[in-house]
Amino acid sequence: MDIRKNLSQVDLFNGLSLQQLDEVASIVADKKYKKGELIFADGDDGIGFYIVISGRVKVYKVSPDGKEQIMHIFGPGQPFAEVPVFEGSRYPANADAMEPSRLFFFPKKAFVELIHANPSLAMNMLASLSQRLKQFSYLIESLSLKEVPGRLASYLLYLSDKNGSIDEFDLDIAKSQLASLLGTIPETLSRIFTKLSQKELISINGPKIMILDRTGLEYLAEGESKL
Repeated sequence: MDIRKNLSQVDLFNGLSLQQLDEVASIVADKKYKKGELIFADGDDGIGFYIVISGRVKVYKVSPDGKEQIMHIFGPGQPFAEVPVFEGSRYPANADAMEPSRLFFFPKKAFVELIHANPSLAMNMLASLSQRLKQFSYLIESLSLKEVPGRLASYLLYLSDKNGSIDEFDLDIAKSQLASLLGTIPETLSRIFTKLSQKELISINGPKIMILDRTGLEYLAEGESKL
């Protein structure tokens, strides 16, 4: 019952009947991970996908020189590692629990059989993957076309919008992880935060951010101004 209740709150399973939810629940492996624990490694066999029930997960690549690039951060209700289910491929990145996390694991073979029986699952999965592609395209655009101050400004505006367009909110990840997500190093990120504060675009108090000049931050995000 607990598994079915959690599944019913996940967008991926919208529109399924109680009987269908029970069928999905029957293949779920309920897993718990400690902070920093590896979920899968780059190159491991893609044996299934996951949904975050509580906690957060980062998916990242590591360069030959050991530099970490965070590609995605997933929170409650979000699926990840779905592509290998359909491609029959290996996991293309690493995944770690950022904090104590509860995940539902869906074995590939059993889930594919469910999709054949419930085509609506496939449509929901396509919608989820389409949203992921949009997010990934945005990440590529930010890393390739924007300078680091513009990337940070874009991320702060994203957090504001995510929280209902409010001007005061908490950073949702540590600054070291944010640096990795934005393709820079913590020292550079710290200097940019300081400059944003000095120019009175934002104020900073620990993890708490307040946007003081939204228009100025938007200009910076769009490359129409520089620090």
